[in-house]
Amino acid sequence: MTVPLDIAALGARAAAMIEELGAISATADGLTRFFLTPEHRRAADRVAAWMRAAGLEVSEDALGTVRGHWHPAGPDAPRLLIGSHIDTVGNAGKYDGTLGVVLGILALDEIRKAGVTKPFGIDVLAFGDEEGTRFPTTLSASAAVAGIFSPANLTVRDADGVSYRDALLAYGKNPDDIPAAAYDPNKVIAYVEAHIEQGPVLEAEGEPLGVVTAIAGASRLSVTVTGEAGHAGTVPMTMRRDALLGAAEMALAVERIAKADPHGMVATVGRVHVEPGSINVIPSRVVFTVDLRSGSDLSRRDALERFEREAHRIADLRHLGVVISAFHEVATVPCFRDLQLRLRNAVAAVGHRAPTLASGAGHDGQAMSALCPIGMLFVRCRGGISHNPAEYASPDDMGLAAAALVRFIERFQLPQLSEATGGVET
Repeated sequence: MTVPLDIAALGARAAAMIEELGAISATADGLTRFFLTPEHRRAADRVAAWMRAAGLEVSEDALGTVRGHWHPAGPDAPRLLIGSHIDTVGNAGKYDGTLGVVLGILALDEIRKAGVTKPFGIDVLAFGDEEGTRFPTTLSASAAVAGIFSPANLTVRDADGVSYRDALLAYGKNPDDIPAAAYDPNKVIAYVEAHIEQGPVLEAEGEPLGVVTAIAGASRLSVTVTGEAGHAGTVPMTMRRDALLGAAEMALAVERIAKADPHGMVATVGRVHVEPGSINVIPSRVVFTVDLRSGSDLSRRDALERFEREAHRIADLRHLGVVISAFHEVATVPCFRDLQLRLRNAVAAVGHRAPTLASGAGHDGQAMSALCPIGMLFVRCRGGISHNPAEYASPDDMGLAAAALVRFIERFQLPQLSEATGGVET
């Protein structure tokens, strides 16, 4: 059956829920809601109330993930998972993560009220710890759901010295229960996440919704350049070993490499530390970071090799030393082709073309890919702004996203998964 939809009403409901959850913050003048804090507890309780109002059964696992269950075929039937996260960065926007949870609840509410039945169940998941802002961890809640939680996470501490384990206990959870949070992979069909784009592509395309092809892999490097300090007024330019100028040339090299890549690679030099840091002394040592992301692991590895060669070439010409150390590496996670097609068809059913694009940001889908195939729907955000109080998605776009999820669910049939094709075959 085709579920009747009032897109404007869905958008208005989404906007109201976003505002309500956005008011739950540790600060009065912005939105800050970290993992396993009193604010997280309040937000989780609000989400649970919405799930119950939508006719879902509610549970909560050992990492605080709130789960809304709809099982028309019985609790033992396979599950389609829909979700995102409700934790935030400091001084955050209201839509990042939260929107995906809200849209999942709204879509299931419409499906259930229309009397749709399916030979599978659907769970809506509200994760925490996607942002990694309280502890030096990230995706730990979704990792537990996927069965890949690392026990080492329990030993890390936040800025106040509170351990992850103690924070769980204070939240009312038992760390010994974490293994039970994992789904049985034989009973999970797929995971689908709706999320604001956090970039400007959809706005430039003039389309409200897009379909993600992959969550980009990322490499992070620490680059140390060494030269020789000297008097700013007495050492001739041709005789200097200026570590900062060498580092600047290396930063421009990584920019050139990223711009030349055909896979939408992005490169960022986000931190620069200069020694001795005096206005009248030639810099002797510079440490800077490189964040390199691409939708192709092969392309990213090639770029890393090219950057290393360029950095050593620049160092040799300038009589400098350079040491490059990798401290973070995450592989690209492709979205399954069949799920991409199903999402594009769902967007077409609500009257729009869905551009395809890679996600340069990380998402819970990265962890969930260890459990099942994943798909992602992007929602246009104004100016491409995210992790910022100015973050915004319009009610019209949110209503279309909720409607597209409804169309996706009502047309979804149990697939046969095929890793050989990298997709889902029906």
